Amino acid sequence: MFILDGGLKAWHAAGLPLSLDAPVAEPGTFAGTPDNRLLLDAEHLQKRLGQPGLTLLDARAQPRFRGEVEPIDPVAGHIPGAQCAAFSENLGSDGRFLPAQQLKQRFAAQLQGRSADELVAYCGSGVTACHNLFALSLAGYPLGTLYAGSWSEWITDPQRAIATGD
Repeated sequence: MFILDGGLKAWHAAGLPLSLDAPVAEPGTFAGTPDNRLLLDAEHLQKRLGQPGLTLLDARAQPRFRGEVEPIDPVAGHIPGAQCAAFSENLGSDGRFLPAQQLKQRFAAQLQGRSADELVAYCGSGVTACHNLFALSLAGYPLGTLYAGSWSEWITDPQRAIATGD
């Protein structure tokens, strides 16, 4: 897998070629093996809430995390015990990922001495949480666990607690 660090803007800045022509697709084979240890469902996350080793990172922006605004889901807020780790803060002003050492410091502050092995990332729907997981890997941390259902799934069960504010 490849990630274009800096996006299309960086591609242009590097003077790399672009074309509107559709590429010729070459048939190939892919054999993937999912690692279910890297995924967590709502039931298992709910059982882990409040455990001292858990670091739960919400990749959404502060206003959504706090519950001040929710443009997508019918309920605003975050999962109790989560910390806001807005994915956009993984990037510099040029749109590229921050240097590994800066990312390491950022996530060390979030971990507060806890093991990264018990980290769980989520967001609104599981997409930008992956941005945090990638940034953690760039920083040298082990690949964390994704709660793919994220906030959109969490709020579908009225028995699950929600939090607002910081």
